[in-house]
Amino acid sequence: MANQPVTPRAVGNSDAPHLTPVTPAEDARTILINEVSWSAVLAGIVIALTAQLLLNLLGVGIGLSTVDPLQGNNPDPKTFSIGAGVWWAVSGIVAALIGGYAAGRLSGRPKESTTGWHGLIAWAGTTLVVFYLLSTAVGAVVGGAFSAVSSAMGGVGQIASTAAQTAAPAVASGNNPFADIEQRIRSATGGADPAAARDAAVGAVRALVTGDPSQAQAAREQAAAALAQAQNIPIEQAREQVTQYEQQYRQTVEQAKQKATAAADAAAKAASRAALFSVLALALGALAGWFGGRAGAVDPTLTTRALGQQRGG
Repeated sequence: MANQPVTPRAVGNSDAPHLTPVTPAEDARTILINEVSWSAVLAGIVIALTAQLLLNLLGVGIGLSTVDPLQGNNPDPKTFSIGAGVWWAVSGIVAALIGGYAAGRLSGRPKESTTGWHGLIAWAGTTLVVFYLLSTAVGAVVGGAFSAVSSAMGGVGQIASTAAQTAAPAVASGNNPFADIEQRIRSATGGADPAAARDAAVGAVRALVTGDPSQAQAAREQAAAALAQAQNIPIEQAREQVTQYEQQYRQTVEQAKQKATAAADAAAKAASRAALFSVLALALGALAGWFGGRAGAVDPTLTTRALGQQRGG
């Protein structure tokens, strides 16, 4: 009972509320050591941004040093992309730890929970600033360094493939399903006026494969007649070619649809994985900021000195 605080309830008044014998000054001190120091949070944000920028510049330097466009044994571009994403996430986590520690330390608060909140707020501010700089027009000017770093981190993996594409021969674009058919028609010879006849045959076949299906029979006959005149071949042979061209066009269109569907599906899966990875990286960054802030808690000098004197006495 000797160590029990002297309160109305402690001295026998069981109806009295639970009170502690603290002074208003002590209450004020409790409020102060739990108050947020926004100047410390701002300093933590600045330090975290700088640390993240430096770490990503280091990652770009390391990544570029492993690429030689003149050699064909460069690492796979997919490996570069994954490595760049992992480095970006790790650099954000390390930067959050450094910024959180700085915010907690500069706050001057002795409570670890309070300095942990300082670190978490500094991480949140850093995250908002980075996303703002990377996603706005102002960021294109103010955050040019971050934009360049993120672009370089994501584009390191494209260097090897770009070099290979430059050295490779040019290939025809597959966006026009009628391109090959037109080339085959124009390469045929025959007729009195080859150029005009070929133009007419190309137009007739194009009208057939892209026109109204309800008028396909009439368009088919016109295309066969134009081909027969352009190539100086029998009408039956021209009809067979028209049928082949129709089948080729439909197959090309169907293949293009399948490729587009596969590309859209791959893009959706990649976006989903990137979003989930980003959430995980941000969560780890938040934890790093929290524990960094807790590590930055200062020792209460007067309390420590008083305890030391009591123990020494």
